[in-house]
Amino acid sequence: MSLVVYLAALVFGMTSVLLFRRPRTAVRDPLTLSTCAAIVLGALVFVCAAPATLGTVNRLTGVPNFGAPLTYGMLSAYSCAVLVLLINWRGGPRPVVRRAVLRSMAAYGLLVAAVVVLFLLADADTERLTDLDTYYAGTPFMREMILLYLLGHSAAMLVMCVVCVKWSREVDGLLRTGLRLILLGALLDLVGFQCTKYTAVVARWAGHDLDFLSTTVAPPMASLAALVCSVGFALPRLLPSVQAHWRGLEDYRRLGPLWSLVKSASTAPKPPAAWWQLPRARLQWREVSIHDALLALAPYFDHRVRQRARDAALLAGRSPHEARLAAEAAMLTDAARRAAAHEEPPDTAGSYRLHATEVPGPSGLVELSQALHHPPGRTAGPGGANPSALTGTLTEPEEPHVA
Repeated sequence: MSLVVYLAALVFGMTSVLLFRRPRTAVRDPLTLSTCAAIVLGALVFVCAAPATLGTVNRLTGVPNFGAPLTYGMLSAYSCAVLVLLINWRGGPRPVVRRAVLRSMAAYGLLVAAVVVLFLLADADTERLTDLDTYYAGTPFMREMILLYLLGHSAAMLVMCVVCVKWSREVDGLLRTGLRLILLGALLDLVGFQCTKYTAVVARWAGHDLDFLSTTVAPPMASLAALVCSVGFALPRLLPSVQAHWRGLEDYRRLGPLWSLVKSASTAPKPPAAWWQLPRARLQWREVSIHDALLALAPYFDHRVRQRARDAALLAGRSPHEARLAAEAAMLTDAARRAAAHEEPPDTAGSYRLHATEVPGPSGLVELSQALHHPPGRTAGPGGANPSALTGTLTEPEEPHVA
């Protein structure tokens, strides 16, 4: 049982590490900070509730069942952290949010203090690692302590259910999906963990033995519920970043043909050869290097090549935008060839601004890179004559765009 609980704690810890990957930024963001706090406290609850941990804590402190108030106090702190997270997530005027957070912390701070006081007043000398709730269900002060931590956790889960139901009606997309997962996790906690605990305790009061509900059913249900809740909290914050990195990886790959063509002309510093670099960082380095190479190749642009390639693309039925990209790809290919052969710049060279430099982000470069795969026709040798273009009617040369 301890191994399963520790694995659940490890999953929680890894989630918090992903959210807290930029500590300086996260500390200044109440939402990220409260999300990490809730997930870390959830992980600590599992660690503290493991029988192996309970036995170690009891042995180190010399107090039988000292792990009980520690676990219950940690669970109450987790309940408070979940409420604080919901408050920060919902947002609103900062003073209102701050007051709600302080009230929640004060209420659960008093609850934790009451749990500790009741434990100190109780007579609980027999160590129980797995069935403390039912074993001491009728013991004065221990009975009140058990009910108090359960009621505090139930209140937090009920509030969370109400907020998720109301809020999910107002939002959509990933946020709604996250709220529904949180609602599912809260319902699993209420039904699978708390109802079974309440039933087992009340059965003890009535003289019956339903301890298996508390010792066998409740722990795995609590683990599942907390895991679903953590996914619901983390999904709206992590998935957009994952999607952005995936798009960055795809754009990085699609820029390969363009980079292969112009990399010999780039004078930008080489990126650090670190295998752990994220896709977006790799994409940024490639963008900078390509733009540097385009500046270096600009003197070799031959506008006759561009015009002929544009005419060939239009004759082939391409749209004006596609024709422009095809023409620029042909002109860039010719410029890269001239630069590699150390030829003199052509007489028709002039200032021209590529489409890729007119749009923000990598989209323009990606279009140019893909256009290299679809030339309008085969460009001939140094003169740039295009046989397929010469068979059509040539238009007057375009005026170069001034950068």
